[in-house]
Formats: sequence, C-alpha cells, structure tokens
Amino acid sequence: MSRTIMSKKEKEKAIRRLLIQAPPGEFVNAFDDLCLLIRDEKLMFHQGECAGHQHCQKYYVPLSIDGNPVLLSHHNVVGDFRFFDYHTKLSFKFDLLQNQLKDIRSHGILRNETEYLRHVVLCALKLYVCDHYPTGNCNVLRKTVKKREFLIACIEDHSYETGNFWNGLWKSKWIFQVNPFLTQVTGRIFVQAHFFKNVNLHIEISKDLKESMEIVNQAQLALCFSRLVEEQENKFQAAVMEELQELSNEALRRILRRDLPVTRTLIDWQRILSDLNLVMYPKLGYVIYSRSVLCNWII
Repeated sequence: MSRTIMSKKEKEKAIRRLLIQAPPGEFVNAFDDLCLLIRDEKLMFHQGECAGHQHCQKYYVPLSIDGNPVLLSHHNVVGDFRFFDYHTKLSFKFDLLQNQLKDIRSHGILRNETEYLRHVVLCALKLYVCDHYPTGNCNVLRKTVKKREFLIACIEDHSYETGNFWNGLWKSKWIFQVNPFLTQVTGRIFVQAHFFKNVNLHIEISKDLKESMEIVNQAQLALCFSRLVEEQENKFQAAVMEELQELSNEALRRILRRDLPVTRTLIDWQRILSDLNLVMYPKLGYVIYSRSVLCNWII
C-alpha cells in the first residue's frame, strides 16, 4: 500500500488550516494535539504564531495592558503581526501560545474631533456592556477610508468550560461613518458553541443588521448608539430564545440522527442528550440553542 508524502508547503498549509479552525478558547489544545502528530517543533511554532495571530483577530481575544482591557481584532492590526491599543498608545505582538505580550512600542495617535468622539462612544458602550455581560469586554476603534472617518465598536464575552466539555463565545461588531445629521450603522452578531462530550458538535449563529441613526451632538450620538446596540442584540437574543422554546430534545434527536460512516451503527442520541448540558451564553445569562445552526460533525 503506497503512502502519500506531503511537501513542506502542503504540510504548512494543512497545519495552519487546522489551527485556524480551532474553536474559541481551544487554540492551545489544538496546537498541543497537532504537536504530538507532527513532531517538528520548529515548524509547529512558526505556523502556530501565524495561525494564532489570525485566531486572535477572528475571535476578539481579550487581554489586559496595565489593567486596561484590550480586544484584539483585525481592526487594530498595524502590520507585521502587531496590534495597537488606543488607550495605552502602544503597539505590540501577542503570543497566544504563551499568553504573552512581546515587542511593545509606543505608537502615537492623531488627537482630533473623531478621537474625542471615539472616547465618548466607548464610555457609553462600556456602561451597556457592564449592565448586560457578566465578564464582557468592548473596544471602539477608528478607521479612515478615502478620507472618510469610521468608528468600529467590538463586543466580546465568553464562557470557556473545557472541564465540562463545552465552550461558548458571543461577539458583535458595529460600524458607522462619522457624518453630520444621519449615518448608517452596520452590525454583525455572532455566537459559537462547541460541545465535545461523547460527540463533537459545533454550533454557529450569526446575523447581519443595518440601521440608521441621527447625529445631533457627540453626547447624544453616544447614547443613541449604545441604545441601538442594546435593542438589536436583545432582539437577536429573543429570537434565538423563541426557537429554543420550540426545539425539544426529541426534535433535536431527529434532526441530528444519522448512521456512523464506518460501523453503520446508530448513535445513541438519547444518552448523549441526557448528558449534554445546555450552554449558558454570556448575554444576559440566557441559554442559546437554535434549529437554524451550522452543525459540523467530525468523526
């Protein structure tokens, strides 16, 4: 029986792809498991650095700099695997495998009216996050695109219960252009859960939104924006909860029931469902479960 030998580039691509697919909160676990298979420390750590940088951006990994919470995302990337923090005015690299900041440098910012507005919006958003998320984090960033100023608000909260065989993440992103009188806010809410007791179940739910918002002054804008975010996220939460109420264990069992590809024996869904703890998501402590989810089985 012939064996297919992968080239170095093919191996690098495969490692990076597998690491990027790691669910929120499980990057280091995936890396450690791959190390046992690959047995090439130099190759793994190089690919781990690249994939870890993308993982941080994708899942809004939170960290603290001098007691100040920072969210990592692709919106505060400044090149060369570096992130930037507006509050401390520092740029840095973040080693996800070691959970460590590296190569910290000062990074100046332009103090103008948009920067002051960013700070005001961040203060209002923090009040909302503190009221609605047990351990939530948020950040507001600036972007200039073709001389147009944008503010980008990011929110993240998670419950990583690896010892109980599940992890869950809530994140949202809201973008609007700094225009007088009227602007359009585009948002995206995303939740993901991973159950891995007796079965490997990935659940993803997301929604894109567009809303208009009037701008009278900075204080009014910050208040209206935080109220808009609260209203839309609560609507999303309520819609998912409504589906949850309609989804019984029996219905879930019928949806997910299938034969195993090798043994052709049926999965004992009743036993799995009885063991499966419903994930408690950060947003208002509600349970999130949905019929309209992406279920990806890895057997």
